[in-house]
Amino acid sequence: MIGIFAALAAVVIDQITKAIVVANAASLSTGIAVFPGFNLVFYRNDGVTFGLLGGAPWWSLIALALAICGWLGVMLFRAENAVETLAYGAIIGGASGNVIDRVRYRAVTDFLDFYINSTHWPAFNMADVFVVSGVGLLLAAPWISARRPIKS
Repeated sequence: MIGIFAALAAVVIDQITKAIVVANAASLSTGIAVFPGFNLVFYRNDGVTFGLLGGAPWWSLIALALAICGWLGVMLFRAENAVETLAYGAIIGGASGNVIDRVRYRAVTDFLDFYINSTHWPAFNMADVFVVSGVGLLLAAPWISARRPIKS
């Protein structure tokens, strides 16, 4: 249940934040400074992480993401503890949020822009945050579970 809840929460949070960004696209297209080192922007990325595979057919990226989500779904139900199920759920939810964007817009809506001086990290979104956090949690799961065994 933890993994399924995590996936649903990730999709909902991702889609709500993207809807707010799309509704304010005109004002965000030039960027809004939130604090030094962080802007809110509106950007459509037709590639994957860091714009890799940009220009690839949108449907091929959807197919790839769905295949990966299917495999991760199997791993979710085979997970041995709550930490792993939470991690798999976050990854699946984040990937699903980006799939929804690809189906709707044939690109992903990115809006989080971090920078130092004039060097900007590629813009990203909450789905990306869930995927990266899930992967990090999955990598840390053996140590977390060893310290505090929790069954899912």
